[in-house]
Amino acid sequence: MNATPVGALLLCRADLSAVRPPAHLLRETQLLAPAGEWSVLVPEGKPWRDGGEPVDRVVAGWASAVSVAVNRPALALWWDGDRTGFTLASGFRRPVGYVWLKDGTPAGEEEAMHTFADRLGLDPVLDVQSLEPLTRPDNASDGRARLLGLVAVLARAGLRLPPGLAPGESADALRATARALGAETVEWAGWRDAVRAELNAVEEGLDHWLRDRRERSHEYAKALGAAQLAVGVPLALFGLRRHSPGWTAAGAVLIVNGVVARRRLPWSGPAA
Repeated sequence: MNATPVGALLLCRADLSAVRPPAHLLRETQLLAPAGEWSVLVPEGKPWRDGGEPVDRVVAGWASAVSVAVNRPALALWWDGDRTGFTLASGFRRPVGYVWLKDGTPAGEEEAMHTFADRLGLDPVLDVQSLEPLTRPDNASDGRARLLGLVAVLARAGLRLPPGLAPGESADALRATARALGAETVEWAGWRDAVRAELNAVEEGLDHWLRDRRERSHEYAKALGAAQLAVGVPLALFGLRRHSPGWTAAGAVLIVNGVVARRRLPWSGPAA
């Protein structure tokens, strides 16, 4: 890259209606837009500058939060003056990522790229063959070119980034482009509205499933809620201690989902 911008894009393999509720919980204003079969979130601010955490850590926490809430893969693309890279979050599984230096030199493990392809359900032959060159030295490809190559492969998985929302641009340029494209603004409005949005999303997605499987889903939801609370509380505290907005948001999402899972089921009536 000729300049040294710092920025990020957060992609989720889900539609806007699914991504909107957890985006409220990130506690950072986001610009939300469709990206083919995916959705893209563009940060309104620059929490990596204000909070002192590197951009990759901030967006890794966001990706984990969104993925857990939506139960779909979430991919964070990030870049700074020295490196570029990505982090893929898939629910409760350990995130997988890859890093390149500014000049495009691979600085990650090749196996991580295979794990990345597997978790996204990419073609194990054609797509993996297209990803493997990204892990090899190439004097003609800098860090930005590596991310653009990654995005090109993901086009086969339905990703269509809106014009101008390209990896390697500055955060200011991405924000201006997203606004010009008419992206929706998703703002933090306090815990009450955030929980209400999450409850509405859960209700829409689970009502039918719960009616058919009340007894089994009751036990499952109780166990899931307890697990989410057990993980979410210490994760949120960790994020607060580290002044990390990304991991604080991830913990917050788990806490809210845990409360919802434990309290949502009685609304469906007594078990059959």
